[in-house]
Amino acid sequence: MNLMMLLEMASGSMGERVAFVNGDDRLTYAELFESAGRAAHALRESGADHLAFLDESSLSVPLGVFASAWAGKPFVPLNYRLTGSELESLLAQIAPSQLVAGEERVDSLSSLESAQVLGRGDFLSKSRDAGAPSLDHEWSMDPEDIAILLFTSGTTGPPKAAVIRHKHLVSYILGSVEFMSADEEDASLVCVPPYHIAGMASVASSVYSGRRVVQLPNFTAEAWLELARKEKVTHAMVVPTMLARIIETLEGESDADLPHLRALSYGGGKMPQAVIERALELFPETQFANAYGLTETSSTISILGPDDHRVAMQSEDPKVRRRLTSVGQPLPLLEVEIRDEDGKAVGPNERGEIFVRGEQVSGEYLGKGSQLLDDGFFPTRDGGSMDEEGYLFIEGRIDDIIVRGGENMSPGEIEDTLLEHAAVADAAVVGLPDEQWGEKVSAVVVLKAGVEATESELQDFVKERLRSSRTPEEIGFWPELPYNETGKLLRRKVRSELMAG
Repeated sequence: MNLMMLLEMASGSMGERVAFVNGDDRLTYAELFESAGRAAHALRESGADHLAFLDESSLSVPLGVFASAWAGKPFVPLNYRLTGSELESLLAQIAPSQLVAGEERVDSLSSLESAQVLGRGDFLSKSRDAGAPSLDHEWSMDPEDIAILLFTSGTTGPPKAAVIRHKHLVSYILGSVEFMSADEEDASLVCVPPYHIAGMASVASSVYSGRRVVQLPNFTAEAWLELARKEKVTHAMVVPTMLARIIETLEGESDADLPHLRALSYGGGKMPQAVIERALELFPETQFANAYGLTETSSTISILGPDDHRVAMQSEDPKVRRRLTSVGQPLPLLEVEIRDEDGKAVGPNERGEIFVRGEQVSGEYLGKGSQLLDDGFFPTRDGGSMDEEGYLFIEGRIDDIIVRGGENMSPGEIEDTLLEHAAVADAAVVGLPDEQWGEKVSAVVVLKAGVEATESELQDFVKERLRSSRTPEEIGFWPELPYNETGKLLRRKVRSELMAG
């Protein structure tokens, strides 16, 4: 197994199709294959052990992914928002490396001893130079070779490099994507950053299906809508905060005016029910899918598909309607279990930690080895539950669980209740230190434009629906909540700001 076999198949069968688009620049599958061979040769000659990438999405992303696979070197996309010591610390872990960076950062990075710095423009032009030498058409097919290293966000400690081997990512692609399944006119709009597993999975899955990828380096709702219309995008992936902004931009419209958009997937964070319900109204002909996955599982674990959305939206049964807030059912080749603190599987609708097992699951970190249990399951550190039909509900990180007087409380349950209030647009719940109870429930909410609500009103609303112990002792009103680029709520930031206040 090697990612290059996906590109080789696509180039051999669909060579003249456009593969990737960024602005006015385009690469066909044949051009991507040929350029990857030249970039792989240069990478081998450089003596580097890794190809690192520090930039927004560009044509150099797919080129770097496949050149690394061809040369037998791991591809390492880095968070382009990192500066100074943070970046040097990560590069030291993968030295020596060749680092492709945005032109505006080349000079400031030139003094690095751990990396050979190459500007994005140079990397692309040298790789597309027909006169440059290329590697032959052979590459390692060892499934244990490392394909990609992705550094975690470091929310609970220093960033760790998750190891994604070729067998993991290729297993995911072969188990979820059909070769050449895309029509020649199909186009996928990608706006997730390249250092996220969804960005890497989109490169591999689009190539294998033969779909044209349209890159949007910097997301705004206006730019997303404009590009989707211009390129007649048929498929797109967003995080919940992006979809919420798109919905806000379409305020007052009865239709999104995107007749070509057949499928819209979302994931990376919790989707408020009101947002997805409004999206289903504005995109009546679009098929929606909610995908849940982790870096350590090579992307998607479970999917709430189009039929699930349709049935839940039309149902008057609260339990079925609630599935709009779920992440669907596990993929066929994966096993998912909910386990309690003792590691025992729990029954339907019981909360616990999510465990997953399957060929695509890595669960390994560079220098730290595999984190898989003896039975092959990976502890995700995400809390959740599954209903009787196997629909998975995510409740946030296990570390976010609030322990009040010995009682474990899910912040997600309280947030969901606050979001049911007509005035609340967004909500975050955290536990703060409390001398009497150990922790107390605290919340911050974002109100909908032009709507008012008081703290006591919201507290009474929660108390009527949940036990009084779960009612926030204090509720603050913020103009917006902090999220990362992939739509995950930054509870640590909420907690620290509340404690500082």
